[in-house]
Amino acid sequence: MTIAHQVVGEGPAMLLVHAGVADARMWTREVAELSKDHRVITMDLRGYGETPLEPAAEYSDAGDVLAVLDGLGVGTVEAVGSSYGGYVVQQIASRQPERFSRLVLICAPTDGVEPTADIRSVWAEEERLLEAGDVDGATDLMVRSWLGPEADDDAKELLNTMQKRAYELQLPAGDVDNEEYAVEPEKISAPVRLITGAHDFDWFRDCATYLAERLPNVERIDLPWAGHLPTLERPSEALNLIR
Repeated sequence: MTIAHQVVGEGPAMLLVHAGVADARMWTREVAELSKDHRVITMDLRGYGETPLEPAAEYSDAGDVLAVLDGLGVGTVEAVGSSYGGYVVQQIASRQPERFSRLVLICAPTDGVEPTADIRSVWAEEERLLEAGDVDGATDLMVRSWLGPEADDDAKELLNTMQKRAYELQLPAGDVDNEEYAVEPEKISAPVRLITGAHDFDWFRDCATYLAERLPNVERIDLPWAGHLPTLERPSEALNLIR
């Protein structure tokens, strides 16, 4: 399996891992700026964007990311992960902490924290719509649920496109086996910036609190204007948080 990926710019390596409702296109504006002084690496995880998902596949998103980095000859890297992408980054950094010079985790889940009622409700409604064959309804639900009040029409349209593409790839594949590495915050030695949004689901703020209590070197920033995807909601402002 070839994981679709892109490398832009020269300088210290920076890895950007997309959210679970998006793909590498969510980073387009950030790549244009960050690549002025970084070697920026983006990729589509399996079942997103340009990377297919085979039926009954057995794989590991974290393992795939490591394989891409190894294939590119990347040693030490800064990593930015949005939502599920932040969870993947935590898995890798727990297993190979020496590989990371810095982490930015944007509204990321983690192990050991129970999902809250608000997000469980959205997941249940998504499942109901998909079981009824209403992909458009499920896509609309995701756009409304995951973007905060600052998101403009361009952000909504892009998220709609990315989420619909994910459904196109994932629904025909059925059940797959994605091996997840254990997240062990105490082993992550690099400086970590935790970013949360005041308009996000409670679960992600709970996860940030959990991580902040366990990570050895951590900074937490709560954005009063943000929902779950601040880099789409206020790209210019969020860029400053990534640097």
